[in-house]
Formats: sequence, structure tokens, C-alpha cells
Amino acid sequence: MGKSYRVLVAGGSGFLGSHLCERLINEGNRVICVDNFCTGREENLASLLQHPRFSLIRHDITAPIDVEVDAIYNLASPASPIHYQKDPIQTAKTSCLGALHLLELARRLGCKIFQASTSEVYGDPFLHPQPESYWGHVNPIGLRSCYDEGKRMAETLFFDYHRVHGVKIKVGRIFNTYGPRMDPQDGRVVSNFIVQALQDAAMTVYGKGEQTRSFCYVDDLIEAIVRFMKTPDFVTGPINLGNPTEYRVIDLAHQIVALTKSPSKILFCPLPSDDPKQRRPDINLAKQLLDWEPRVPLEQGLMHTINYFEREIKSPAFS
Repeated sequence: MGKSYRVLVAGGSGFLGSHLCERLINEGNRVICVDNFCTGREENLASLLQHPRFSLIRHDITAPIDVEVDAIYNLASPASPIHYQKDPIQTAKTSCLGALHLLELARRLGCKIFQASTSEVYGDPFLHPQPESYWGHVNPIGLRSCYDEGKRMAETLFFDYHRVHGVKIKVGRIFNTYGPRMDPQDGRVVSNFIVQALQDAAMTVYGKGEQTRSFCYVDDLIEAIVRFMKTPDFVTGPINLGNPTEYRVIDLAHQIVALTKSPSKILFCPLPSDDPKQRRPDINLAKQLLDWEPRVPLEQGLMHTINYFEREIKSPAFS
């Protein structure tokens, strides 16, 4: 951005949101973080709370919000199965009503709005890797549906507001992202393995660990989001944002054991309901339209994340 903008970041105290707030402040913008702290943490914003161009509003976006801004980023939603299944109705409301209220604000203000969608819109895919043209294979009534279908409905609202009201939308489908400020107890594979390894506990691998995931370091993901918002208005997405390098879960477990020098052993557990067998983005659109692809190697990103979790585990707040 060539000048200072007023930017609203919904879900700004979360893992991704706090990194985005920091990046936008560093670019000279004024940032309003809106969060109900359902899963976000004020500690994630420690470096920003006293900043003169940063402000924090405690608010749930399932209710309307009225502020004057030049751009909106919607990252508000629990993103790990443990968190979004805890209150599935609230999760669905956050995705659907939250999108609706922020789109209404964007329509009134005439500003750009980014939607943090998800690779979960592809469900347990038949097509691999997943291009944006793939409609997905999603269970509409399963335990994960509150999140998967909520995000799909949010995409529907975004494109209908674009077609009907001319709202300037950017929809990014985010694949597995990891890095500092992840919640150590969010149940995601990277955080699970690192915490277990640092505590010399058994590494819980679901199934045989043959399922695959692709892991994008947080700095790479934030770079993609910022570039996306700077594209011309006709570039709406959806665009896959993630790392196309694919790893078996069992291989990730062994790598984290090696990096932490942990004596942890592998404990194989039953597969959760609707757990995708494969997950890997086709990022040709991101390369073409954003001139972007991930730069941070997995080992380097994991070490940054391990160092962060080591500090977290030693803190009094960790239990």
C-alpha cells in the first residue's frame, strides 16, 4: 500500500489474524482488530496493544458492526476441529452471519473485503491436487459440517454480493498453515506433534498416518493475502493459498521427533469422522495472479514453531 489505510481485521487476535495485523501496521496502516476472543488471545497482540495506529474492539461479528474503514479482512472463525466442534451452531453462525454483516459493511463503504475461506470447502476430495474449479466432496451433516458448509455458504454470500451489489471481494482458500502463535492445544497436527514431542509424550497418529497434508508457513501465507488484496477489482478468486509440497502425516511425526530430539514413540489411533485422506493445493492461479509461491522450507518453519512452543509450554498459562 502506498499510503496509510484504515483496515478492519475480524478475528485479528487469532493465529493468522494477529500476524496479519502486525504486517498491516508495519506497512503504515491504521488497524482496527475486532474479535470476541472465542479462540483468539490478547497475548497474540502484545506487540501492538500500545501502538498508536492500532485499536481493539471486543465484538462478535454474528451481530452487525459499523466502523469507517478502507478495507476489510474476515478471518473470524474457529479453525481447528476441537474448537469449531465445541459449539457447532456458533461456528456456523460466525461463518454465515459474520460474512453477511461484513459484506453489508463493505457494500455501504464501497471497500474491498477479503474472505479467509478454507481448503475444507473441498471436503474429502476425489480430485488431487485440488484446483479452484473443483466443487468438492463434502458431508453436509457430519461433525465437521458446521465449519465446512459454513465456509462454503460464506463463499456463496461473497459472490452473490459481488454479482448483485458490486462488492469488491477477494476469496482465498487457505490450506494448512502453521507457525508461532498457534494455540498449543488446538488439536491440529503440527501443534499436536510439537507439544507431544516437547513433553516426551506419545505422538498420536490417526489411522496409519498415510493421509497427506501440505504445510504453509505463516509468513508465506500472510504475504499471499496482502498481495491478493492489492490485485485489481476483477481478481475475485477463489484462489488457493497454501504450499503444494505434500507430506504424509507419519513422515511429519518422524521429522518433528528428530528436530526436537524427543524420545517420543508413535501411538496409532482410529481415524476421526470425515478426516480427508489427501489435501494439497493446486497453486497455479496464485503463481499467475499474485506472483506468489511459498518460500519457507518445512524444516525452517518447524524450527521457528518449535522454539515458540518451547516458550509457551514453560509459561504459567500453559496447562
